[in-house]
Formats: sequence, C-alpha cells, structure tokens
Amino acid sequence: MIPSAFQYFAPTTVAEAVGLLQQHGDDAKLLAGGHSLLPAMKLRLTQTGVLVDLGQIGELKSISMDGGVSIGALATYRMISSSSEVREACAVLAECVDQIGDIQVRNRGTIGGSLAHADPAADLPALALALEATISAQGPSGARTIAASDMFVDMLTTALAADEVITKITFPRLGQGEGAAYAKLRNPASRYAIVGVAAYVKRGSDGKIASARVAITGAGPKAVRQSAVEAALTGSSGDSDAIAAASEHAGHDMEFLGDIHASEDYRRAMVKVYARRAITSAVERAGG
Repeated sequence: MIPSAFQYFAPTTVAEAVGLLQQHGDDAKLLAGGHSLLPAMKLRLTQTGVLVDLGQIGELKSISMDGGVSIGALATYRMISSSSEVREACAVLAECVDQIGDIQVRNRGTIGGSLAHADPAADLPALALALEATISAQGPSGARTIAASDMFVDMLTTALAADEVITKITFPRLGQGEGAAYAKLRNPASRYAIVGVAAYVKRGSDGKIASARVAITGAGPKAVRQSAVEAALTGSSGDSDAIAAASEHAGHDMEFLGDIHASEDYRRAMVKVYARRAITSAVERAGG
C-alpha cells in the first residue's frame, strides 16, 4: 500500500527538529531508522501529516567515551557493533545489537529509534534497564536526562514528551568485578525477542555478589526489572545453585503476553530458562 500524503522535513539541527515538532504538534512524527514507522505508514496503521527526518543531524550519530559510553541517538546497530571502543568499555552492548534483526536492519536501525518506539519485543530496553543507562532528550524547555527505569511506561509508550528528541544514550563502562550479558529466545523469522533477558552483576571484595540487576523483554507489554531475582542473587556466592534459585523468581508479578509465536505459559517458562543463561554468563564475566 501507499502511505497517505504528508509533508517532509529534513532538519540539520536538533533545535530545528524540536521547532518542527512544536509547530506541527500531534500531526508530526520523527523518522530515525524507519524500520517501524515506515511499514506502519505504508499499511496505514499510522498516518501522519508531517514527517521529520532526523537523518541529516550529524551530531546524533556520534559515539564517545566521556565518562560513560555515550551513543548518539542515530547511531546504527552496525556502528555500535563495529566500534572497538564500545566493545572494550561495554562489550555487552555490542553483543546485544549483534542479535537484532538481520544485516539490513542493523545497517539502518538506530538505538534512539528503538528506545523511543519501545516495542515490547525489542532487545535494547532490557539492556538499558539492567545497565541503568540514561537517556538524554532535548525539547523546547531545554535538555533533560531520563533514567532507563523511568523511560518505559507501557506498550509502545515512553516518558518522552511529544516535542522532545532523544539526543544520546549513556551506558556505564564495565570494570573489574563487573559482568553483563544478554540472552534471548528469538523469533526465527523477525529475530525479535520472544523472551530476552539482560543481566548485570558486580562482585564485592569478599567475592560475593554485591549487586545485581536483571531485566526481561519480549514476554510482556514492556521491558521490566526483576527485583525478586536481583534480591535472591545479592549476597550469594554466584554459584550454579544460587543462580538456579534466583532464576526461579523470574517473571514474578509480571504481566505476560500470548500470541501466535508463544503462549503466556510458554513465555512464563522461558523467562526462567533465559534468566539463568544470562545471569550465568554475567557472573562468569565478573570473575571470582
């Protein structure tokens, strides 16, 4: 199908993009990589009178190491994966984007677009939660920072205002005694997560798990932290029995989705399996 008629703008600065959003209000939509928005427009599931293409804003494509790992909102998955600096400072981020879609998707899809769209089966929201990433956004009132824990409100709904643009996402550098991993059961066709689990652990000076963060995507309407799993891991030795016991809490008090790809019961079972896999890898990487 052909999209309904729309005006097209290609601003060259974030300020110009924000101005266009203000000017056109609810009639305007931002275009990043386009993998979600353009198909919806072609099927007329989404109609917009104004399309604001962010692709000409060079500052949104940067990758820098300024304390943390700062990824411009328009950095593609391929750019992140091929960055030696990212792989050295936060390897799990590169490993996560390597699992997204196929090579065409990774060449065009952007990190900012993924987080702003908040698809319930997207990979990056879970990793952002587990690593406590921060999302920087700019709107008419200036710049602000949104914690990943506040970002994902509901299915396809975030804390971003309608006239705000994500500018960058900042992840922590992972150091000695820290480990993180992402494991997922992927849809064999789309490679979206039927269940995806991101895990982070940090060992204390006594060798025990001093802190842990675990987040699930794909199984419910939005990516969510797993406080019961984290509490069970914290203070443990991180051995296989402790990991197995903690993983049994995965999915606790969580809303599950069922569809043609997997039932609620299947996802409920798989979150425990993939939590165990992700936590095991994270603990191994944290050393002992």
